Amino acid sequence: MEAIILTKDQYQELLGRIDEIKSSITDKSKNPEDAFLDNADFLQLMNISKRTAQSWRDEGKISFSQIGNKIYYRMSDVQALLNKNYNKAFKKTR
Repeated sequence: MEAIILTKDQYQELLGRIDEIKSSITDKSKNPEDAFLDNADFLQLMNISKRTAQSWRDEGKISFSQIGNKIYYRMSDVQALLNKNYNKAFKKTR
């Protein structure tokens, strides 16, 4: 077993980072619809290409926020897009 030794400052910094991650996760889990996804997360979630995401934005299929070159999507808008394109299962007749 290998031991890692940290200084007190390094340990405190590590604890601070863990607390930041914990609070970020807690905030998103409280109201996930208010959470924002960046473009990379959106592409991965929807399993689409950058070009498809750009087309959806250009066509007004998905709302987004842009700050500089960064693009963000509200989770509630992603859910609205999926709900709008939802097709109920149909019963096959014989």
